[in-house]
Amino acid sequence: MRAIVVVALFSVASVVAACGPSSSGDDDNGGDDDGSSGGPDAPWPIDDGDGGTNADGCEKIDILFVVDNSGSMSQEQMNLGTNFPQFLSVIDASGLDYRVAITTTGMDYTYNQALFPGGPVLPVSLDGGDNGAFLQPSGCGMTRRWIEKADANRASAFACATNVGTSGPGDEMPLAAMRTALEERIADGTNAGFRRQDALLAIVFLTDENDCSYEAQVTLAFGESLCESQLEPAVNYYTFLDTFTGDHGRWAAAIIAGPGPGPCTSTFGDADYAERLTQFSTAAGSSNALVSSICVGDLTVGLMDALELFDTACDNFPPID
Repeated sequence: MRAIVVVALFSVASVVAACGPSSSGDDDNGGDDDGSSGGPDAPWPIDDGDGGTNADGCEKIDILFVVDNSGSMSQEQMNLGTNFPQFLSVIDASGLDYRVAITTTGMDYTYNQALFPGGPVLPVSLDGGDNGAFLQPSGCGMTRRWIEKADANRASAFACATNVGTSGPGDEMPLAAMRTALEERIADGTNAGFRRQDALLAIVFLTDENDCSYEAQVTLAFGESLCESQLEPAVNYYTFLDTFTGDHGRWAAAIIAGPGPGPCTSTFGDADYAERLTQFSTAAGSSNALVSSICVGDLTVGLMDALELFDTACDNFPPID
């Protein structure tokens, strides 16, 4: 195994450059730059001194973006696509073998609601969700449901695929979408082939709302509301990831959302406190999860925080027996 050690985060100049498309004319190959020609300094070194790329640690990383596709997210989606080439160039420079998949926060869900005390209970259905399916939009030039390092058009394909629209369900379920993507959608073949057991599983959540994840169907009493009552405990999702990957050290999650307490405002608009995603992050621990503010007004900061977290997790990736 090979490790990855942080030697430098992006300089101030490269952070500013990341706010817009790359001007190198090399967007579609991710701007493969080891820092020697004025490109961004990579958090990961290229040479471990023995002629290889990095020392012991992970050699592969599977990245899942869970993107909010509700009505208020168009600017954030555009900013994510704009900044992705810089994000990609750092991973390119690391020498890691990577895959990147995208799904949305939309989940179909049916629950039961009591109409009045002691009265009848009727089913209520939410629909229009992607239900954890990895996106492969027509016109994005993707040959599979994820993007790989060898794909020549990987940056433009990502920017295209993350333009997920704003017509998704308004009750966002990023945690449930992540679990469903890795559980049911792999089991039924939709997302099969993406996950590699010897790769770090890295997840990026992007949302301006609190999580509203359910697993089992619930019956809400009169006066109880969806997204407020009987939700799946947020801590259950980090224990799922421990089980799914086989080790607490084989996954990491970066959350770009409202950091709280209370709502926040940016050039993107307002964001609610992502309380449940914060609970998930706190329960998982700082070596596995972090929360960055979506209200900074540019996703560069959150993406750089994600890279630093993934770098540390890759450095400490447990050996595969």
